[in-house]
Amino acid sequence: MTFKENARLDTSQVGTGGGRRMGGGGLAAGGGLGGLLLLILYMLFGGDLGGGGTTPTGSAWDFSGNQVAAADGATGEEAFAHCVDGADANEHLDCRMVGTVNSVQAFWRSALDGYEPAQTILFQDVVDTGCGTANSQVGPFYCPLDRQVYIDTSFFQQLERMGGDGGTLSQMYVVAHEYGHHVQNLIGVLGRAQQDPQGPESGAVRVELQADCFAGVWVAHADGTRTGNTEDAMLEPVTREQVESALSAASAVGDDRIQEQMQGRVTPENWTHGSSAMRQHWFLTGYETGDPNACDTFSATDLDG
Repeated sequence: MTFKENARLDTSQVGTGGGRRMGGGGLAAGGGLGGLLLLILYMLFGGDLGGGGTTPTGSAWDFSGNQVAAADGATGEEAFAHCVDGADANEHLDCRMVGTVNSVQAFWRSALDGYEPAQTILFQDVVDTGCGTANSQVGPFYCPLDRQVYIDTSFFQQLERMGGDGGTLSQMYVVAHEYGHHVQNLIGVLGRAQQDPQGPESGAVRVELQADCFAGVWVAHADGTRTGNTEDAMLEPVTREQVESALSAASAVGDDRIQEQMQGRVTPENWTHGSSAMRQHWFLTGYETGDPNACDTFSATDLDG
């Protein structure tokens, strides 16, 4: 999507480096290669999200040897001083993340009574979170214990290698998906993933598909979102080409696509996010209806649409 050049960015909603480290365990939900796999690793092994192990797709993750970047974190004002307006968001990836967070949260404040804002942390390599320590290999994720979204922006390069087209909405979709998990946490359904963590009809898959649908709902309304008390909208109307860009990202992170690339075969019994077709279907459901109530994946009998 394209930001209006004079749209004002609110950098206070985004920080860098390490998130807060809190005691205890918790699930983390995500939209990419790792995400919900962290939940499963935590349940199986306990401890930090970066403790190592084998994913349900059968490939080993190596979380060792990296150093936390900017462990104390940094405020948005310090790290994103160059992110002032929509022109900056159109030019710079980090500013685009700021603008996307602004727009997504503006939408949910208007759509969900009692919406509570969540901070986004951009990091490199390794980050400390309320759910434990994680590195960039886990993909973008949301931690419900500290209610923060975590994104290593190098993930978007990986997303292109996996089949995403690299368009702006393919990147913004990822952010909107993670905020979908925050909404799920607020309304009390995020924990369903932990109760039924694997399989094409599992609670885990239904949680992820609902977050995809919520991302689509935001896209449907994004050109009406505003920062603060400004009268002008932040974004230009979405184009069909941009919607196709988001769909390319949803397809790239489908469980079947990832399994085929990583292990040469598809094993639906191990799915945690849903197939490429499922993820595209539910994103489109949100986009075409513009209605969060249409995103009830838990009642759906046919997740493929």
